Amino acid sequence: MNYSQLANSRILEQPTYQPGKPIEVVAREQGFKPHEICKLASNENPWGASPLALQAGHEALEGVHRYPDGNGTYLREQLAEIHALSPSQFILGNGSNEIIELIGHVFLNPKDEVLFGEHAFVVYKLVALLMGAKPVCAPMTDLRHDLHLMREKVNQNTKLIFLPSPNNPTGSWNTEEEIIEFVCGLPEHVIFCFDEAYAEYLDNPPNLKALIDEGRKVIALRTFSKIYGLAGLRIGYGYGSEEVIRLLQLARQPFNANSIAMASAIAALKDQDWVEECRSKNNRGLRQLEEACDSMGLPWVPSKANFLLIKIGDGTQAFQELQKIGIIARPMPDSLRDYIRISVGTNQENKFVIEGLKQILPLLRKV
Repeated sequence: MNYSQLANSRILEQPTYQPGKPIEVVAREQGFKPHEICKLASNENPWGASPLALQAGHEALEGVHRYPDGNGTYLREQLAEIHALSPSQFILGNGSNEIIELIGHVFLNPKDEVLFGEHAFVVYKLVALLMGAKPVCAPMTDLRHDLHLMREKVNQNTKLIFLPSPNNPTGSWNTEEEIIEFVCGLPEHVIFCFDEAYAEYLDNPPNLKALIDEGRKVIALRTFSKIYGLAGLRIGYGYGSEEVIRLLQLARQPFNANSIAMASAIAALKDQDWVEECRSKNNRGLRQLEEACDSMGLPWVPSKANFLLIKIGDGTQAFQELQKIGIIARPMPDSLRDYIRISVGTNQENKFVIEGLKQILPLLRKV
């Protein structure tokens, strides 16, 4: 017997997440030097991490011969202070992706359903399939989560609902009032998972603390990979009631958050001036891309995140043509095949990609 015959049957059909292409790979394929490549594919912070976070990470390197604090004591205490919760209401993860998987391990069984928007983050579907549950997609109106349509999809088998706001890859968002009304209308057997990966790009992100305090079944997820610029360190967190966090901790592997990541995250949280500066620069970058798209006649989806979803005609061809001139963007799945996602870069990077779009548009319009 071979390994495939011994594997769980659902693993053989499990789709895999496809990350954005690395700079070094595109440089090698297209004949560029790595520094000549402009990567605007993975919604990273082009201004990097806070200097305080970088310094803390360097200092933490001195102690890498020691295991990290397996409880994440100091980071959880700081998060508790920021969110006005108890440290026991937080769990750390190897990015917020790990916490999505932990939620699946703890709560999903065969015949359970996982509900999310049809154009939401693909990992929700991947985790549902990995756990043997049924993924259910709700239609999105104008590429925005329609919470009324989502509510219509809820039934006795619905176990988890994932709502990202702002949403990746569309950049659309829901208001705090909409979300609270939606959660308050859910039946007791449904757990609401609020993905706040891009929350810091909002001036006033929704605050669901009152729902958690009331005992509503809410788990919120955040990451340090986006505005905090720590994507390479893989550190994120979830928060909710003490009961749900205790259950998630049972599924967590020991030392899943490393010491360098935690030290950098603690320092990053203390440098909110850096966060505000990056948010301001990101807003200017969004306007820069939007105005350029308008001038080229390219429709775009209003975004509150650090990327813009642009309707370009043939997203795959656009992705390929941009690579030829040293730009990495993000092609979309078949359901959004007419679009391409471009992350906000520095002013110069944005100018470069705008000129790149102007250069490839005649090629796309010949098709």
